[in-house]
Amino acid sequence: MNLLRDNELIYGRLLRVEEPHLIERYNKALKAFGLPPTKLASFEIDRSGFSPQIAEELGDPHYLDPNQVNRRFIILAPAQAELPVVHTAFSNTSQLIHEFFVKNSRAIDALTIKDVIYGEIEDSVSKVETIEDLLSISQVEFRVLSAEDVLGKAAELGTLVDRLKQEPDAWRDDEMLRHMVELAKVCGDIRENALVPDQVIFRHNAFWTSHFGGLYVFVDPDMTTVISDPAAPGFRRSRPWQVSYLSIHDADRVFKFLASSGRLELPRASWIETSDYLEHRAEMAILALIREAEPQRDIANVDKVWLQTWIHGHADLINRDGIFPFLNAAKREIRQRGQMRMEDAAPQHRFLVVRAKPDHPDAWLTNRLISEFVPSDFAARYIFNKQAFYTDYEKLTEPWRSYVVDRLKTAYLSDKTALRTRLYGLVDRER
Repeated sequence: MNLLRDNELIYGRLLRVEEPHLIERYNKALKAFGLPPTKLASFEIDRSGFSPQIAEELGDPHYLDPNQVNRRFIILAPAQAELPVVHTAFSNTSQLIHEFFVKNSRAIDALTIKDVIYGEIEDSVSKVETIEDLLSISQVEFRVLSAEDVLGKAAELGTLVDRLKQEPDAWRDDEMLRHMVELAKVCGDIRENALVPDQVIFRHNAFWTSHFGGLYVFVDPDMTTVISDPAAPGFRRSRPWQVSYLSIHDADRVFKFLASSGRLELPRASWIETSDYLEHRAEMAILALIREAEPQRDIANVDKVWLQTWIHGHADLINRDGIFPFLNAAKREIRQRGQMRMEDAAPQHRFLVVRAKPDHPDAWLTNRLISEFVPSDFAARYIFNKQAFYTDYEKLTEPWRSYVVDRLKTAYLSDKTALRTRLYGLVDRER
């Protein structure tokens, strides 16, 4: 993983913490969680406050996520709002924390001047043992604390201010007035500084979770759909009138669900011909075949002529695989008819020619699910399904690791927005 880290393809864009007062505040949060303080002189944190360096120091990658539910967070600075979340058991953790930052920006700005904000994203379960535990989570609440209890003192000061306004003789209480002055020294003028968060409860909608080997939950008005390995505990055992269960190994049913629920953009000339989407998929498919056939080959400097020669020389292998011929046939059909008859395609191949509907709220999650069925496309796996990408990367030989890293650096990291917009029609922020 060192090559990925050196090129900011893992743990990239994090916030460096090296000021002594910020390290001291972080340690106060760790102590509140029952964890030992860090001895590091500097470290990096993500949006949630997770630090890969501290995880390594503690020997515990789940130090902020002990049961992979009720995620902990540590906020040192408002700038964390723009960072990624690099370690989580739920795909929507990043979005929930971002919403918390947005809805409570004034309080976070004011509090982090003096204190560290920490706490847990609490839901209705303390441990996930079956699918039903996951389905019972409909909303989450941010339980917010601060090391110096600035939040508590601000609330107390607010109560005393109300008393001063409402009780005619309250101003005669010298002890109360002295206590208000002491509180104000910590909180400042609470009429100007909003120290108490405005919103701490948020909806918990569609998500992917790492539990049970990876599980997807999609929420529609009349039905919740679970997509996972059928071996997951509770599969098809809970509320069949409200919950539909699909095996992640059943490409046909998964595709039909995504299409019928309006989450897929089907292959039409209007976007296929301007995005180079099929050309991208075809190149990824050929690279996967080369990787399997020649795992030690260094292809860092190969050109299109070499690639075309390889394709001609391995026609039998390519035809047996079937992906490259299928994509070429799809291009011809779309060029001639403006669209493609999906029912004629094998279920597994259908995912090669579709993308998530860009304006659907579940677009990122849907693209993640699509990537499960297109393992050859390492770029899509990296963008939408980093856990799967990192697993794939570990299996690569050194020449191919170098190639994948260089390819992602030049094709994606150089301009993420442009590539996501061209291939996937996405213009919103990275999740």
